[in-house]
Amino acid sequence: MDGVLYKGSQMIPGADSFIAQLLERDIPFRFLTNNSQRTRRDVVARLERMGIQAREEHVFTCAMATARFLADQKPNGTAFVIGEGGLLTALHQHGYAVVDHDPDYVVVGEGRTFNLELVEAATRMIFAGAKLIATNMDPSCPTDKGIRPGCGALVALLEAATGQKAFSVGKPSPIMMRAARKELGLTTDQTTMIGDTMETDILGGVQLGFRTVLVLTGGTKREDLDRYAYRPDLVVSSLAQFSEMLSEAEWQSPWRGNAPARRRPLAHATA
Repeated sequence: MDGVLYKGSQMIPGADSFIAQLLERDIPFRFLTNNSQRTRRDVVARLERMGIQAREEHVFTCAMATARFLADQKPNGTAFVIGEGGLLTALHQHGYAVVDHDPDYVVVGEGRTFNLELVEAATRMIFAGAKLIATNMDPSCPTDKGIRPGCGALVALLEAATGQKAFSVGKPSPIMMRAARKELGLTTDQTTMIGDTMETDILGGVQLGFRTVLVLTGGTKREDLDRYAYRPDLVVSSLAQFSEMLSEAEWQSPWRGNAPARRRPLAHATA
């Protein structure tokens, strides 16, 4: 969401009107985030402070995706967690107990409580048989004060110490993105992924066959596109420009003249 809807604590101009149009036209959508720290309610409160309309049902986090995946793999399991409230809440809601010994899984998410004591405990648990799970593999995260290490950087330490590769559920994993599409009750042909990051948002959308829209308000510049073997269907300066294109096309065919004609976009999954 950071880089598409807002930067730090400031809304990106036009994000509020774009979401308002989705609501007005009854177009289903989800806010996808690889931030596992916040609960659905926390995310809604933050968006509303910026003037963006949202309800809890619109939010889909990597913490939720991780908890659902684990509950499906091993119902009523146990986890040692390196992370914060959003991840802990999601695990509890899906029947998981958070423990400090003999867990089924070691689950790592974003957080500011990461320390060597937790790493040592997690390492011992992994050597004892616990599976290593990452909510996402983003190496860094933007903040108001600059870049901080992301979940992927923290997980890399445990991977190096144990020799075990983490299984990641967050974007661009099809597990998270397919689950969000199913929540919308839509088919692949009816779904569009909007994001600012080629390695997560656009890659995941391309791999699943969604339409993809890259906005240039985040971490990707237009000149960066030549470095990738895959491309988005559409590149726009911001959600404001995309909203204008949709309005001019009466929300039916914004792709004409910008990308190969494929499918009519009916839904927008905003990352």
